[in-house]
Amino acid sequence: MNRAADAAGAPGTAAPSGVGPAGLPAAVKRLVDVMLAGLVFVLAGPILLVAAGLVRVRMGAPVLFVQERTGRSMRHFRLLKLRTMTDARDAQGRLLPDRDRARPLGGFLRRYSIDELPQLINVLRGEMSLIGPRPLLPRYDSCYAGPELLRFAVRPGITGLAQVTGRNAASWNDRLALDARYVAQWSLWLDARIALRTVGRVFASSGVSADPAGDMLDLDEERGMSRP
Repeated sequence: MNRAADAAGAPGTAAPSGVGPAGLPAAVKRLVDVMLAGLVFVLAGPILLVAAGLVRVRMGAPVLFVQERTGRSMRHFRLLKLRTMTDARDAQGRLLPDRDRARPLGGFLRRYSIDELPQLINVLRGEMSLIGPRPLLPRYDSCYAGPELLRFAVRPGITGLAQVTGRNAASWNDRLALDARYVAQWSLWLDARIALRTVGRVFASSGVSADPAGDMLDLDEERGMSRP
């Protein structure tokens, strides 16, 4: 069992206790998640349908990008997004860098976070929260240490403290430290502040990189962990 599983619990076991939402505050957070996610999904439905139609016409099928991520208690789930890039590859069959696969439509969807709207379904399913650490790839599961493991005590979020603090510009160490700080200092008031700052950043379209993979190493590469 890896270090993350030792401290945060393998899939199907309990997350670390004593941190994050619990009891009545946890129930209130979940109620807010369901009510707001449902409301936004209905109100943004026309935008989502138009965006999905444009993706289908401009980039073809599939419309959704579905990828396995690690959530609370290290359970894996399938995260949903609108597709914003093509599957263009080089002569060796390797995917081209994000910047070369991106299309103007995809850039627009990313700039205003429209591509994230399908994750409201993940929230309604109970796999995610509106606010929390962003869910990362399963191949990173063995890369976390110490307080970084606190991220698995809560549902991952569509947005979080790390995103409103630095979005794509923050380093891995800073992102993971902010995620741990969020869990350790969680309150409904903190969630409200993050939500308000997220709205401001979306409308300002700030902090979005055309090629996040080109801005920093993958977490496993940065920490010298070999991929499975």
